[in-house]
Amino acid sequence: MPASTITHRTERLFIAFWPDEVVQKQLAIHVRQWRLPDPCVQYQSADCHATLHFIGPVNVDRIPELAAQLDVPWQPFVWVLDQPQLWPHGLAVLCPTDVPEALNKLHDQLVHQLHWLNLPVDSRPYRPHVTLARRAATAIPPTSVIPVVWQVHQFALVVSARDTRQRYRIICQFG
Repeated sequence: MPASTITHRTERLFIAFWPDEVVQKQLAIHVRQWRLPDPCVQYQSADCHATLHFIGPVNVDRIPELAAQLDVPWQPFVWVLDQPQLWPHGLAVLCPTDVPEALNKLHDQLVHQLHWLNLPVDSRPYRPHVTLARRAATAIPPTSVIPVVWQVHQFALVVSARDTRQRYRIICQFG
């Protein structure tokens, strides 16, 4: 390809489960049960998601190739988010008590695909969760939780938009 046609623009990409409206409503109800401090930055329910893999900056020319390689066979599943937690660095999150085996298998398949594409993969153990708020180190999680039941039928390749009105933009969905 001639050098003049190569794009040098990158997008910050990640792979995630994106909740439908039913799950967004459940998450919105859940987050209202937290006592969140004033400096906290709460996610809007439309921005809530569960990241499978953070990829980082990728040249826009590689996005079609990446999307094609992410279209792997996998089994839909149901997971129950029922564990509100405060994580280091002021993250308020909601986690599952039990991680479905289908989720672990999909995560591992995507690790393989990302390695094949020579893209970065986080070496830390995968801890599935939904981030509800940042700068929430002094937040108080609810003591009693109505579980969020999420029927996962698809996952998405997502770009972190550099726009405060639209924090994320789904590039394509799989499932």
